[in-house]
Amino acid sequence: MKISELLSINDEEVELSAIRAQGSGGQNVNKVSSAIHLRFDINASSIPILYKERLLMLSDKRINKDGILVLKAQKYRTQEKNRDDAISRLKEIIQAVTIEKKKRVTTKPSKNSKKKRLDNKNQRGKLKTLRGKIGTQD
Repeated sequence: MKISELLSINDEEVELSAIRAQGSGGQNVNKVSSAIHLRFDINASSIPILYKERLLMLSDKRINKDGILVLKAQKYRTQEKNRDDAISRLKEIIQAVTIEKKKRVTTKPSKNSKKKRLDNKNQRGKLKTLRGKIGTQD
């Protein structure tokens, strides 16, 4: 299964099993196992260690304490569409951890921007003082 141009996983690493879908659906829901349970063992997979660590660091309730990612796909009425949906969701999760986040470079405001900000504050303050009550002359 191809995740990206540089990353792929074996089909044997992904365990798919058909289960009965939850919810309403009439008589058909009681007879047909159209939902898919996908299980992916992160620790036993062939993906690089860096990506394994990032996956395990995710605060995702679908990853249990043993490092197994469990996805349940029951959006569609057919087993094939649910299988494709589960696999595409697994790919999205793995692709999300392969993206390298850019480090933020801290910057300071320039002298000119500080001056403009203070001038603007001063101008607004003067405007507000002009809105005040005028003293009565007796």
